Amino acid sequence: MTEPESGAMPSLSATGWALLGMLSYETELSGYDIRKWIDWSMRYYYGSPAFSQIYSELKKLEKMGLLTSRADGAGTRNRRLYRITPRGMDAVTRWARESPVEPPTLKHPAILRVTLGHLSDPASLKQMLQEHIAYIDRMQRDAAKEARWAAADPSWAYAKIALDWADRYYASERELTMQLMKDLDEAEANFPKVGEGGKIPWPDPSYWYEIERKADAEDA
Repeated sequence: MTEPESGAMPSLSATGWALLGMLSYETELSGYDIRKWIDWSMRYYYGSPAFSQIYSELKKLEKMGLLTSRADGAGTRNRRLYRITPRGMDAVTRWARESPVEPPTLKHPAILRVTLGHLSDPASLKQMLQEHIAYIDRMQRDAAKEARWAAADPSWAYAKIALDWADRYYASERELTMQLMKDLDEAEANFPKVGEGGKIPWPDPSYWYEIERKADAEDA
């Protein structure tokens, strides 16, 4: 990987910026420490990269001069500790302050299944959504717990704000999913019956475009 020109913003993945941000505190961290921190916080709103991805990104960041590392033989096993460099601190600070925030990308497998509900049935969809609610409840419970414990140290104040947001987010997700289950009954009542030979009714594409033109005309 080529090093960026002096003064230029490095081209990093979202995970790379997140790892730099985690290392922007004064404490050295191992890859394991970073993964634990992600489990305590980021996984509630940004996902959780695998160990292999974390270590791969750390190596890239070190090669670019944004991090340094050292082997630590203390304890029961050897580990490598990472520390941000002044250059890395400058880059991640500029990124946090100056880089445009990309729109969030929502990939919701449960809603995709509902969109293709004609291939399923209301009972199966509701069972799937019940399982989704169980997942939501676990995430909300864990986020609320981590938010409470984040209050233990003032340096975690911003992390606590994010965890409080995650708690409220999953509460909202639960409410939306409960409403979705109610909406399934209406959708089933309105959906056209399957035709002969098991063919699923669907408007011709020309009709799609007609509706699109009408919607655009209404906005105009």
